[in-house]
Amino acid sequence: VQLQASGGGLVQAGGSLRLSCATSGSGRMFSSYGMGWFRQAPGKEREFVVAISWDGGSTYYADSVKDRFTISRDNAKSTVYLQMNSLKPEDTAVYYCAATTLYLTPRTPHDVNYWGKGTQVTVSS
Repeated sequence: VQLQASGGGLVQAGGSLRLSCATSGSGRMFSSYGMGWFRQAPGKEREFVVAISWDGGSTYYADSVKDRFTISRDNAKSTVYLQMNSLKPEDTAVYYCAATTLYLTPRTPHDVNYWGKGTQVTVSS
């Protein structure tokens, strides 16, 4: 399956961005995938940000983004979204869309079957 992330960019602190991740190319239904977002800042390891179960019934957030970020999915459009509000300079990173068929949701990089190529998010102070 191919994951195509979009929506990154440059924003001032306190601003908002909405990332999208469209999937394609698999005979398996999108609705069977647990989906998530990870991010990687320069010189740091890739870290978990947020995840959502196949039906949207379960969501998980890193403490650093709780109450600021919201994940959602539209199974009819085979797309997952990440709404990011109140952005901070420390949110600056490349954001990667991720999918898993191994677990309900991807919570660590080891849980992930498929990665998107990433989209850069830069938050200026």
